[in-house]
Amino acid sequence: MPAAAEARLGVEIGQGYGMTELSPVSHLHADGDVDEPAACVGRLLPSTEARLVDRVTGLDVAAGEPGEVWIRGPQVMKGYFGRPEATDATVDAEGWLHTGDIGRVDEDGNWFIVDRVKELIKYKGYQVAPAELEAILVQHPGIADAAVIGVYDEEGNEMPKAFVVPMPGVPISAAEVMAHVAGQVAPYKRIRRVEFIEAVPKAASGKILRRQLRDREPARS
Repeated sequence: MPAAAEARLGVEIGQGYGMTELSPVSHLHADGDVDEPAACVGRLLPSTEARLVDRVTGLDVAAGEPGEVWIRGPQVMKGYFGRPEATDATVDAEGWLHTGDIGRVDEDGNWFIVDRVKELIKYKGYQVAPAELEAILVQHPGIADAAVIGVYDEEGNEMPKAFVVPMPGVPISAAEVMAHVAGQVAPYKRIRRVEFIEAVPKAASGKILRRQLRDREPARS
């Protein structure tokens, strides 16, 4: 966590957001902005525009709601060399770069990246970001780690399922896990199923290997 690193190293730490296609950033923490929320990636750079777009409707989302981050500015790439189709799929005719990341922005202009488009769970027409639920889950004193994926019920409807690693020596039930999340999110974001596991599969970088969790599901269907 940035706060823990700041305390240990005695320096100011801030996050940013970017990618190769943005040469390489669009958002950045401002030096001295001590009131910036710890989880945010800073604010939009000068001469840069950003939108949060609903992937289903193609319209900008309501204030405070998550959407796909679109960027337009002088740092946006001209295109992938020798790959015009890939370029057209990433940068639209109006110059907006479709990042594939899900973000939100608060009333003070602080931006947050909450998940990837491909990781989103579609629950009854609503989009649910697994990373948002995971951040809430690990706040529970009885949960050491957690991961969330979309699974399907008997009627083919996708829903959020949590894989939970219990804290050693702390008893916790599936009902308690679901209630913990339900008290902090909108009804459509609630965890619908819970499975307790010994460890969340992760890459060396710390990224959750959701595919391995998904592979567990067909075997028991």
